[in-house]
Amino acid sequence: MSTFQTRHWPVEIRLKTAEKRLEIDFDDGRNFSYPAELLRVESPSAEVQGHGPSQKQIVAGRRHVGIMEVEPVGNYAIRIKFDDLHDTGIFSWQYLRELGESQDRIWSDYLRNLEARGLSREPPARKPA
Repeated sequence: MSTFQTRHWPVEIRLKTAEKRLEIDFDDGRNFSYPAELLRVESPSAEVQGHGPSQKQIVAGRRHVGIMEVEPVGNYAIRIKFDDLHDTGIFSWQYLRELGESQDRIWSDYLRNLEARGLSREPPARKPA
């Protein structure tokens, strides 16, 4: 996915903290609702994506992740600060658009990859102190 070849620009961005969702309306009338978990596990950060397709990491245990803050990065992207303290991904408008358009396939692939590796969306159980 190309990061900076923006064809469609957001006209409204809504952070739905309680629902753990980010909603974006684009200039062509398309709108997408992104679960925080999807955004977190598909973060464009090097931590998640690596430095090439073969290095992509499967991020497990993020079923309950939320979004604390969304901040603009220039006029081409946003940085999302998640409540698990991940905040290094720069989400370009083009990346968010492509993520929205392919959300069903990406989510299915993610669930299949978790299962194939014996991983879960649930966070690990905490041990009593």
